[in-house]
Amino acid sequence: MVSQLPADINNRSADTTIREPVRSEPSAPLDKSADRIRAMFAEIAPRYDFLNHLLSAGLDIAWRRRTAQRAPRPLVGPILDVCTGTGDLALAYWKAGSRRVVVIGLDACEPMLRLAQRKARRHGAADWIEWVLGDTQQLPFATGTFQVVSVAFGIRNVSDPLQGLSEMVRVCTRGGQVAVLEFAFPKNRIFGRLFRWYFNRVLPRIGQFFARNRFEAYRYLPESVGLFEQGTAFARRLEEVGLGQVEMLPMTGGIATLYLGRKP
Repeated sequence: MVSQLPADINNRSADTTIREPVRSEPSAPLDKSADRIRAMFAEIAPRYDFLNHLLSAGLDIAWRRRTAQRAPRPLVGPILDVCTGTGDLALAYWKAGSRRVVVIGLDACEPMLRLAQRKARRHGAADWIEWVLGDTQQLPFATGTFQVVSVAFGIRNVSDPLQGLSEMVRVCTRGGQVAVLEFAFPKNRIFGRLFRWYFNRVLPRIGQFFARNRFEAYRYLPESVGLFEQGTAFARRLEEVGLGQVEMLPMTGGIATLYLGRKP
């Protein structure tokens, strides 16, 4: 059966209508203004999936799958994936829910969501996943709506990450899970140096070669990761916004970390 949604979601359009976002203002030294981030991702959208898989050697697929597998059981939904991009994590949750769980993917970039829509149709998920154009800092959902609220490699792109996290916690049900998958720098000295060399020197050149854009998106990537809190510092932020039972799960030698927390 289709997972039952709260009335406010049932009243939303079921034809995957993309809604207009609420604009936000920049609040960090690195230029993360809403307009710039939206335009940057719009330019790289056609090559986004290809480069994700190429630059991570396919590891990003396994990271998202593992994130979805850590969802609470039984996984009945609904699930919200913010900064969903082209929808890979939203689809991973749908599959983790035996392809019978309702998922909403929200993003501020319409070209990315158009790709996500097409991808969902190819996977037979169009009736289960709705795509919403919106701002993570002002989520258009009622408090306590979703069993799981997730974000993969996107919270550091939000102008005010703490506000985005607070909104994720707000719309999560009591006892529900908030999941944040994000890049990190390995603690191992040798591996860490090798990864930083690749991440800062090689990755931006490959990215710009395959997805030429005015914003140097693949130079922005390591810069934004370098400025973002990681490990226990970020885990404390999750506690500050109201989550309990926070745990960290490093992946692939620590180049990505999955943070999980429960809403009391």
